[in-house]
Amino acid sequence: MNDRFQDLRAEIAANDRRIVAAVNERLRLVEELWRLKAELGLELVDRERERALVAELERANAGPLSEEALERLVETLLDLTKQELGGRD
Repeated sequence: MNDRFQDLRAEIAANDRRIVAAVNERLRLVEELWRLKAELGLELVDRERERALVAELERANAGPLSEEALERLVETLLDLTKQELGGRD
């Protein structure tokens, strides 16, 4: 295999590690936010905030990720967060 092939694989692997680190950091932040919400007597899940997040990310998305794929990605991320942190819908 040529050097560019190996370079691309290495870049993809490094990017995947950054994605995992970012998801873990998101989980830590949401966990802290949910502790504060519990102290304040607020609902853990805010559907309006979730919709705003999708809209915000759609505006920020420069592609090539499609709008449909972005929505699936955010839905998966939110579902994963609720699963990992034990939140209820």
